[in-house]
Amino acid sequence: MKQLLLLCLLLVSVGAQAQKLRKTDAGSGILDKGEKVGVWEYYAYTRDGSQVIAQKYDHTTKKLVFFRPFDDVPYAVQTAGGEWTRQRVTHPIFFIGGDAALAPYMSKMAYPSAAQTKNVQGRVVVSIVVDTLGHATDQQVLFGIGYGCDEEALRVARTIPDQWIPARIGSRAVVSKYELPFTFRLRPQ
Repeated sequence: MKQLLLLCLLLVSVGAQAQKLRKTDAGSGILDKGEKVGVWEYYAYTRDGSQVIAQKYDHTTKKLVFFRPFDDVPYAVQTAGGEWTRQRVTHPIFFIGGDAALAPYMSKMAYPSAAQTKNVQGRVVVSIVVDTLGHATDQQVLFGIGYGCDEEALRVARTIPDQWIPARIGSRAVVSKYELPFTFRLRPQ
């Protein structure tokens, strides 16, 4: 009888754990009381449509465990004296969950009526500064197209939550810049 009770408890325990496992097209991991815990895998898609792991983030320790290799180009990094230089980094700024987690925030753009009236389309690039704690500040339009699009992109960039992983050089977090592209495209009527 004790063995049967133990087996039932084990099955209930395994079932409870399975209920907490969440998997979507964007990522997978364990939820505990609605909060992400432990290591989560976040996915991206290659040009051929294959799903790949873009990053693994430990939500319990708040540490990046793995990231998909990135372009080895110099990034804008702030020096101790406050000057900006371009440097190679161990890893650039990441949004926790990758592009798939960032997309819902960026899609909250409203097409400005002035831009619609004048058939203005194009890309607005907003620069943000991410500090060593992952907080975004100093959002600025780098490239704009006018007619209210620049202001709208800036508004949306300022609403993105502070879920940034700061850039690193070696094991040291550094203040760095990240560029967010916003595309304004009218739908054919």
